[in-house]
Amino acid sequence: MSGPLTGVRVLDMTTALSGPVSTHILGDMGADIIKVEPPEGDSIRDLGPARHRGMGAMFMHTNRSKRSIVLDLKIEAGRDAFLRLLSRTDVFVCNIRPKAMARLGLAYDQTVALNPELIYVNIVGYGSHGPYGDKPAYDDLIQAAAGIASLRAPADPARYTPIALADRVSGILAANAVLGALYHRAVSGKGQHIEVPMFESIASLVLADHMAGATFEPPAGPPVFHRYASIRRPFQTQDGFLCMMVLTDRQWREFFATVGRPEVMQDERFSTMANRTGHLEELYATVSEILASRPTDHWLACLEAADIPVARIETMESLLVHPHLRQTGFFEMIDHPTEGQVRSMARTSTWSVTQPEATRHTPRLGEHSREILAEAGFSEEEAQSLFDNGAVKGCQA
Repeated sequence: MSGPLTGVRVLDMTTALSGPVSTHILGDMGADIIKVEPPEGDSIRDLGPARHRGMGAMFMHTNRSKRSIVLDLKIEAGRDAFLRLLSRTDVFVCNIRPKAMARLGLAYDQTVALNPELIYVNIVGYGSHGPYGDKPAYDDLIQAAAGIASLRAPADPARYTPIALADRVSGILAANAVLGALYHRAVSGKGQHIEVPMFESIASLVLADHMAGATFEPPAGPPVFHRYASIRRPFQTQDGFLCMMVLTDRQWREFFATVGRPEVMQDERFSTMANRTGHLEELYATVSEILASRPTDHWLACLEAADIPVARIETMESLLVHPHLRQTGFFEMIDHPTEGQVRSMARTSTWSVTQPEATRHTPRLGEHSREILAEAGFSEEEAQSLFDNGAVKGCQA
């Protein structure tokens, strides 16, 4: 069964995580992703454990469903080959700073005449019309700039989330933008330029939760939703930790009845959501005291029986053998032609007709250079000339 983007060609000049996450999503949806790499390859090819150089674990997980061609864009023949590929593509995605693209002669306004229906997507650190428009951006910097590292309990040190949140969310938003632009082109025939700034993207997510009283003018209170910033955390039990989410009045009544403390809901501070919001520290102190009195398994059993949303904390090791993920087919063992048996995440959504799935194994550097040139109409002699002068490179078979 073909994916929903079968027939769409995407030229992918991205590196690290934000761009590759975006094109990985599009590739699993069936788009033909041509990953254009510099001679040294994507900057994260060697990040993390690997069986062979250039095929690190993180790179493997974000670059399946793609083909790789190596082009040296600093050589005129390499740049010309790139433009030839660009002229026959539907979508171009890059996460190189706009000024660098302009120096290469590859900015949107320098290339749009070549392919007026092209959807050209720039993933940038900061919006180009602001004073930070030319600043470099990495996940850590954007998490700091968007205030994530400041959201903590007063006694806790500043820290980043332990996943590349800013990169990955920006990549998802870029893929979302591509889907919208493809629909617009389908009904209008028009391509367009799209800029996806990481800072604005992540700041919008943070402030949607934490603008709080500053939403109103004049302010109805300070920014920061303190339940998320300093109170929200797993509860300690007698032998470990437990995660619980109780929100509605009904859920709170059920919780306190289940733990044998129904009188707590008679306290005016806790009787309604509005009242609880103003007394979260006292509420959670009461809950913490209760949950610390019994083992984790006891609370899981009785709270699940009462339909209270609750979960134990999983580890990376336990996720790999999680019974739910096993039964839903979340993991898939694949045979990679050079890396051997590889554990892959097979799917995150289920479609009734056009199921997204991996369409190709993660490519070696330049694995498809000759194949891609041939599809673009280069003769064998033209292709060999590009290899001979260093404009194009490929891996050994």
